[in-house]
Amino acid sequence: MTIDVLAFATSPRRHGNSETLLDWVLAAMEGEGGTTVEKIVVPEVDIRPCRGCNACETLNRCVQRDYMDYVNDRIIAADCIVLASPIYCMGLAAQAKVLIDRTQVFRSRKYVLHLPVVPPERKGKRAGIFLATAGQNWKNVFDAAIPSVKCFFNVVDVRNKDIRYLMVNGVDEKGAIEGHPTARSDAQALGKEVVAHLRETGVA
Repeated sequence: MTIDVLAFATSPRRHGNSETLLDWVLAAMEGEGGTTVEKIVVPEVDIRPCRGCNACETLNRCVQRDYMDYVNDRIIAADCIVLASPIYCMGLAAQAKVLIDRTQVFRSRKYVLHLPVVPPERKGKRAGIFLATAGQNWKNVFDAAIPSVKCFFNVVDVRNKDIRYLMVNGVDEKGAIEGHPTARSDAQALGKEVVAHLRETGVA
């Protein structure tokens, strides 16, 4: 059985620092063997903002028909979900936030309709990774993003203890992360560690 990895690149700047960090993690995961990786570039697909209509609280699905129909199915199927975002104005990029807001469907399913997000036998056997880059060197530059990220993983049934974080600041210009002293090796180590963790849980 293979480990199914679903990754989201959310930066509007293709192949920038956060996506490069993501690619390093994914390459390390693939290098461990027994994994399949799908990367969705969020700005290039049709994911519309949440309307706040709460129809999902009765329908158990969103009223909008867009690429989230596919994404929602993939979120449920994946063993590992990786979210990569740059930090803009001390928070997630808008494209990442749109994706997270649309997972309101899972919040409604879980807490209003009291229906399972994943089958009981898969609970505790999923992992999440949050990757972020920021131009500023401020110590607190990632703080505002973390609650949204934890909410996202919680509603899709990834436990807090199964979330891993790699956040790199001081990389602003495109390609700056290539010169960071530890980012690449940290990303590679993280990818390998998460694959090992999932194998320990019995995923593969």
